[in-house]
Amino acid sequence: MEPMIHRNARPENQDIENLRVAAKHGDSKAQLNLGNLYYLGEETPQDYAEAAKWYRLAAEQGNASAQNNLGVMYDEGEGVPQEDRQAVKWYRKAAEQGNASAQYNLGVMYDLGEGVPKDWVKAYAWLSLSAAQGKANAARGKDLLRPRMTAEEVAKARKLAAEMFNRIESSKSE
Repeated sequence: MEPMIHRNARPENQDIENLRVAAKHGDSKAQLNLGNLYYLGEETPQDYAEAAKWYRLAAEQGNASAQNNLGVMYDEGEGVPQEDRQAVKWYRKAAEQGNASAQYNLGVMYDLGEGVPKDWVKAYAWLSLSAAQGKANAARGKDLLRPRMTAEEVAKARKLAAEMFNRIESSKSE
């Protein structure tokens, strides 16, 4: 599995010191962007623990990209202990907000049974939602999963994906 960090571009005119100030004042986008800089080692030495700290602050405010990124860190054990259940927790929070990377990551967790019981129906449903947003690796994942499933399981997964899509869309309009 190759978990995907969702990286948002930060404004070009915002230097790292201004980003730190905004992040310390609770700006979740600044926290996400600062986490990205520490994760990637851009404009600062790479520091996974510091990246996790900033991702967590943004994730706790509901920032879906930060939630996915924190999930990746737990999935890989980067800056935090490797813990599949924590990875699933953060992937789910982001996936339920429509984050395609998190939907892919959560689908893979269900496929492999990591942090959750193995469930191909849920895996296929999450991968379907991610693939519908253009994630090629999610479409490939679905293609690899489908031959292992019965026609009834595929139908159930498609129905579940439609229900999840409707739930996600209705929560966006609230």
